[in-house]
Amino acid sequence: MDRNTTPPLDLFVVGGGINGAGIACDAAGRTLSVGLCEMHDFASATSSASTKLIHGGLRYLEHYEFRLVREALQEREVLLAKAPHLSFPMRFVLPHEPHLRPRWMLRLGLFLYDHLDWHMTLPKSESVEFATSPFGRGLKPSFRNGFVYSDAWVDDARLVIANLKSAREMGTRIWARHRCVSARRSADGKLWDIALEGPGGTAVALQARGLVNAAGPWVKHFLDDQTEIRTPKRVRLVKGSHIVVPKLYDGDHCFILQNADNRIVFVIPYERDFSCIGTTDIPVESGEQAVCSPEEIDYLCGIASHYMEKPVRPSDVVWTWSGVRPLFDDGDDNPSAVTRDYHLEIDGGPGKAPLLSVFGGKITTYRRLAEHALRDLAPWYPNMGLPWTATRAVDGGEFADAPTYEAAFDDFVNGAAQAYKQLPKELIRILARRHGVCIDELLENIRTVDDLGRHFGGHLYEHEVRYLMREEWAFEADDVLWRRTKEGLHMTAEQRDAFARWMAEQRPNFT
Repeated sequence: MDRNTTPPLDLFVVGGGINGAGIACDAAGRTLSVGLCEMHDFASATSSASTKLIHGGLRYLEHYEFRLVREALQEREVLLAKAPHLSFPMRFVLPHEPHLRPRWMLRLGLFLYDHLDWHMTLPKSESVEFATSPFGRGLKPSFRNGFVYSDAWVDDARLVIANLKSAREMGTRIWARHRCVSARRSADGKLWDIALEGPGGTAVALQARGLVNAAGPWVKHFLDDQTEIRTPKRVRLVKGSHIVVPKLYDGDHCFILQNADNRIVFVIPYERDFSCIGTTDIPVESGEQAVCSPEEIDYLCGIASHYMEKPVRPSDVVWTWSGVRPLFDDGDDNPSAVTRDYHLEIDGGPGKAPLLSVFGGKITTYRRLAEHALRDLAPWYPNMGLPWTATRAVDGGEFADAPTYEAAFDDFVNGAAQAYKQLPKELIRILARRHGVCIDELLENIRTVDDLGRHFGGHLYEHEVRYLMREEWAFEADDVLWRRTKEGLHMTAEQRDAFARWMAEQRPNFT
């Protein structure tokens, strides 16, 4: 066993999803020495299986979650500025179905949505007549009117990577594909003795003055099995599934569709040529594999077909993804009504090394959750720095100011296209969406497409893959095809298989 860290770290984070990455990044920026481990690939569970929205959660208003919605709406603006390459505003179209929710209720909800954050810069909601508006494009003609409001989209998996890269730049030690097998307080209670197990059974032992349990769906298991600390707090595990089909309509707008079961489903333009439809809410048991079932596919196809001019059939589905959301158990029997708010629990006291556990949360509020976590840990770190993440971009997001978020990205792409004139502008735009200003690091010494090496399909080239393996912890083919990029969607099955074989051959050079 190799003891890697002397002296002890200030804080060790277990879990490489968005909450763990956000806490590690925030703590590192406050001059704490930080470590983090993830037993699989980063963002390989819940944090790459979201609906990929930065939103307040319009439907949460029905459950009187006003504080959560206000906080999420405020964070929407912060995240658009922090990650302008990974996020962008979108307009959401809500067709009116009088028998589901009356018009006055929708107007009231949207009024609150527009005004809970007084500093909102995105366009406010408005009524629309679909026959005379481009927002009706894609809907059946029988839907005559509705509403349009603003929210935003984010590349969830890449947001995790951007936070981890920022944390690494500030000194965080990161153990990818290392499972925390044990965490126990030392004899005097002032330190955590932590044991990790990596690929091939390699063992790492380290110590930390504080521990964060950001294990997501496994948060309770980690407490029970790795720390042997008991808590009455629980999580409710709810599976959410999405389907991807060829593009259903022209336009950049999204749809939020009401269903008779009081749930809502989104239809969102996705990856240039596709539409994403989701999500479901299915209670699951611990250990159950998150797979989109035929029943969920039928459910999502049925709702979309009720509204969309182009019918959606199960045979149209080209990809699915499912994830388990670890919702803080507030006792509600309806999985759609269980709070999306988060709960932080501290175990520890004076002279006793703290353990902070994260229950619940959503990607929109990850940064605020991290601030709250560091605030709760502050008594153990009297010299810790002040909050800082609200005004600093994540890795790759340091764009010049522009009148709008979209303009900032477009200005950057135009500048990059001038700098790399011999590369197709569409490729530049796609790489800029993935890497932001890090595109200059990625494309160093690249002049032509031939310099990018082997073309695997879609817009995926050998040069970028090697960068992802070297700089972003990519190890398996799926890490690249479905998380670091979504180019698997633009490749044939044969191309994906060939890529997986190629990547397996390269792996020994990156271990």
